[in-house]
Amino acid sequence: MANRNSAGFGLIAQGTLGSNYTNQGQSKYFIESAYGTSMFQGSSVRVVNGYVTTAQAAITNTTIGVLNGVFYNAATTLKPTWQNYYSDVTPANSENTTAFVMDNPFQLYNVSADAAVPQADHLETYGLTVTAAGSTTSGQSSSELTYSTRDATANQWRLLRSAEDPENSDIASANCTFVVVQNLNQINSGGLTTAS
Repeated sequence: MANRNSAGFGLIAQGTLGSNYTNQGQSKYFIESAYGTSMFQGSSVRVVNGYVTTAQAAITNTTIGVLNGVFYNAATTLKPTWQNYYSDVTPANSENTTAFVMDNPFQLYNVSADAAVPQADHLETYGLTVTAAGSTTSGQSSSELTYSTRDATANQWRLLRSAEDPENSDIASANCTFVVVQNLNQINSGGLTTAS
């Protein structure tokens, strides 16, 4: 039976390790003015030289968490503006953009896989689609877990189990929904990146 889902939807928060209570909290970080790479809600992000950047440029990048949206003062209207995504924004007075990031290293996420993932390959690590893409209408990422990137330890996201999503639970078909947790968290793996 094929899965109903036919495309990626990025990372969607779903509780924490150990089934502890989670408020899906987020923290404020900054994106440097005129940063040129798009990031969508549900995209993996990291901190480089104090600023949020995409973590999807390489599947072995450390991560600080998952982007949940941005806030800035629009250059043309000078009005406070919220978006679910970031796309080469230059705020008024060349200010930095505020990024809201779900940064709990134990946060679990639902994500779809681009291919079948046999039970034997659960608990491996995976990367997301390297080229971050998404919708500028909804702001949602279209990234998927890439099966061909699996490795025992080296990649960003550790696949824990099927998400038991009734319409997307066929692990023998592409676009099954799985539960993942950060594997290469910047704070837990030795500090923030200071160079790109």
